[in-house]
Amino acid sequence: MQKLHSKQQQWMPVLFLAPAVILFVVYVIFPILQSIWLSFYEWDGIGEKTFVGFRNYLELFDDYQFWVALKNNLYWMVFFMLAPPIGLGIALFLNQKVMGIRLVKSMFFFPFVISQVVVGLVFSWFYDPSFGLFNKAIGLFGMEPVAILSDENWVTFGIIVAGLWPQIAYCMILYLTGLNNLNPDQIEAARLDGAHGWKMLRHVILPQLRPATFIAVVVTVIGALRSFDLVATMTSGGPFGTSSVLAYFMYEQSIFNYRAGYGAAIATVLFLIMDIYIAYFLWRMLKSEKA
Repeated sequence: MQKLHSKQQQWMPVLFLAPAVILFVVYVIFPILQSIWLSFYEWDGIGEKTFVGFRNYLELFDDYQFWVALKNNLYWMVFFMLAPPIGLGIALFLNQKVMGIRLVKSMFFFPFVISQVVVGLVFSWFYDPSFGLFNKAIGLFGMEPVAILSDENWVTFGIIVAGLWPQIAYCMILYLTGLNNLNPDQIEAARLDGAHGWKMLRHVILPQLRPATFIAVVVTVIGALRSFDLVATMTSGGPFGTSSVLAYFMYEQSIFNYRAGYGAAIATVLFLIMDIYIAYFLWRMLKSEKA
């Protein structure tokens, strides 16, 4: 009887984990493997598949629009890295007990809970050269209206700013949660040792916020690389494809041009970039913890 009870205890974790593992394999692992497999075929999404080997990848690396989309994704990644430090700064500001702070917090939470499509529409109106608040503001300084979303040089940065708005809110929520779970004994001990301000933040608070920082950076990188909604809503990759990113380029090739195999090759490259970046950051984080 005791052996039976022991075996049941051994199998219970497996039984509880099995549904989650099955769903993960079916809805995450299998689609990834299927996309990699499909990238070696020429397929219009309807007819027969034709095996072409690495031809999709060779064509991809010779495609000017691919490099434009990749460059824009790099811009997204670089500027999206502003979200964690800004989110941390806002979280430190909001992590205090003063009158009306809950109302202020709710205002900062607002961008996180609204849809990306709504964010795109709001910023499209914000940038509108005829009635947008952005051009009204620069008009106060005697500047001429600027059509941000129609300018090849500024359109990508305009969309990135729109994407940063909800991303900063997300990072702020992560850091607020982390700040509420700080070890008060360590903070009190640091105060007794004379640590204040920057020293307290650097040597006591930030080390305890490493888990929140890891999640914030990983989610921010993923958000930068899968930046599809805002591009589709605000510009549809225009003008002349200058604001396109890899996710939108993949969608455009697969849906509009009926090149599912080529789209799968773009998806595979995007997946590899995401994995390499996250693996590198995780390695650096583990290395710093060991040191």
